[in-house]
Amino acid sequence: MTAPGQERHSPGDQPPLVTSCGRSITVKCLTLTAARPITRVTLRVGPDQGDEPGVWAALTAEEARDLAHRLLTHAARAE
Repeated sequence: MTAPGQERHSPGDQPPLVTSCGRSITVKCLTLTAARPITRVTLRVGPDQGDEPGVWAALTAEEARDLAHRLLTHAARAE
């Protein structure tokens, strides 16, 4: 857990996306203040309807772009 004042979320954060199976997916930009600030795109997938635990990931900007590309590619195939 990050101590107060050490993390900053973007002012434009959006509410979670809720999937058709009831899981919430939250995407935010997180900046940890340090000698050299660390910025990550965070992805949190909440618990399912059966209360199976959720997961989260902290991605670099490059990793987030790669994931976005993969999601768009698969979305196009699914249509």
